[in-house]
Amino acid sequence: MNYKFFIIAKKIEPFYQEAIEEYFKRLQRFCSVSLSICKNSKKLPVKDLEKSYKILITPQGKTISSEKFALKIKDLEMKSITDITFLIGEEIEIFDEILTISQMKMSKGLTATLLAEQLYRAYKILRNEPYHK
Repeated sequence: MNYKFFIIAKKIEPFYQEAIEEYFKRLQRFCSVSLSICKNSKKLPVKDLEKSYKILITPQGKTISSEKFALKIKDLEMKSITDITFLIGEEIEIFDEILTISQMKMSKGLTATLLAEQLYRAYKILRNEPYHK
């Protein structure tokens, strides 16, 4: 599986960047993952996104549990969907599905960090491996 995180923001705090990179290191044994920061949604590589299953992450999205998120990942794999893009930010109109990390508004860096943690947790759940907090 290939995951791309696109954050629509001018920048994210360095400590969020470090936390995201830590989860990406942990995820390397399960999948490929990358992060891009775009100043606005017009800077998104629309052509590249056409090939990907796009999940928009906003406070208005659907709430699912960690277990259901893991099953969603497994279901996409079973459907041979190998490229998944997470779009974090508002005013993005290209997506296949909308999810939320929290209905509370938070910084995009924190949202991306929590999403990376949940993706890591999903792989641990799917492999019946213990997850240490």
